[in-house]
Amino acid sequence: MKILVLNCGSSSIKYKMVDMERKEILAQGGIEKIGLQGSFLKLTLPDGNKVVIEREITEHHTGIRLILDVITGKKYGCIGSLSEIDAVGHRVVHGGEKFSESRLITSEVIRKIVECIDLAPLHNPPNLSGIEGIREILPDVPQVAVFDTAFHQTMPDYAYMYALPYSLYEKYAVRRYGFHGTSHRYVSRRACEFLDIEYEKQRIITCHIGNGASIAAIALGKTVDTSMGMTPVEGLMMGTRTGDIDAGVLTYLMEKEKLTAKDIADLVNKHSGVHGITGVSSDMREVSTAAEAGNKRARLSLRMYDYRIRKYIGAYAAALGGVDVIVFTGGVGENQWKTRQSVCEGLEYMGIKFDVKRNDGARGIETVISADDSPVKVVVIPTDEEMLIAQDTEKICNGIRR
Repeated sequence: MKILVLNCGSSSIKYKMVDMERKEILAQGGIEKIGLQGSFLKLTLPDGNKVVIEREITEHHTGIRLILDVITGKKYGCIGSLSEIDAVGHRVVHGGEKFSESRLITSEVIRKIVECIDLAPLHNPPNLSGIEGIREILPDVPQVAVFDTAFHQTMPDYAYMYALPYSLYEKYAVRRYGFHGTSHRYVSRRACEFLDIEYEKQRIITCHIGNGASIAAIALGKTVDTSMGMTPVEGLMMGTRTGDIDAGVLTYLMEKEKLTAKDIADLVNKHSGVHGITGVSSDMREVSTAAEAGNKRARLSLRMYDYRIRKYIGAYAAALGGVDVIVFTGGVGENQWKTRQSVCEGLEYMGIKFDVKRNDGARGIETVISADDSPVKVVVIPTDEEMLIAQDTEKICNGIRR
């Protein structure tokens, strides 16, 4: 089965074409700046080289047509015709309480995704555009929605509820949902395969650390808590997001600075976090360079960033009654060895024996960074959300054909 995986953002589309029989990536790339000047498609060739195709891409349907033209074209194509696409899997950010697993896309599923737009106004609309674009071009090809929030639907009510009037939960579904669920699900299971241990018997803390970041506590294969909340703002300090903050600070600033609700949303989403503290960048590589050069605010931001990750690991170890495996993934988690070392320092009381030599320089590979005799295994597992989406799509579509 050949599956096209699409991840449609507000002004972007990431894609992978996967041959599931051979577990081979046939094509991958992405479109950026949809609806803006200078839009383009960047694709990665089999030899690792990248090609940029500049094109005016006004909306998502145009972008999807361009992707389909490229993967079937003579110059960069990987399939002979569109008829070779057996199914399409989509990343859908928010499924609310309506979806606890991936689903075959039907008109009813689309209706329920639309109902979740209020919970993810920046994400669900472009996700829907991708679905509708494929429906228009490939009406007979089955499509599957894989929800970022689905994996976290196993959280108990005492973990996902906010201490607000219960009527607000009943009226507006205000609660913690969590995100990055596809990544947390992939790396937690893959870590156990890599370590050759039984997934359903482990207490696992997964750290998806990147420009957006979240941590999940997983017991017996199910999420029991996660750091992001109703929106992706809650939890860890991130590239441009505040993470946890006293709500009173926000009302105070609204009064002092005469800020609107939109102003506050922009403040906590786009102008805070690492970038807000440093004034340099939201990119941890640039911040690390600035810190090494003596920038005090860059150094402060790194200490804040690492401290919050360490604090959540400690909290989730308590929630799980101990921990067996800690997983680092995401752009920072996979590549920034200094962050991993800083986070793990001082956690010896939990049973972590960190191996500095194994960790030093480990980038983008599956590897153990704890000592052989460490009671808690610490590993780096590069995430592959697209492969998990493809796997879910294959499983659901095979079920239809039986």
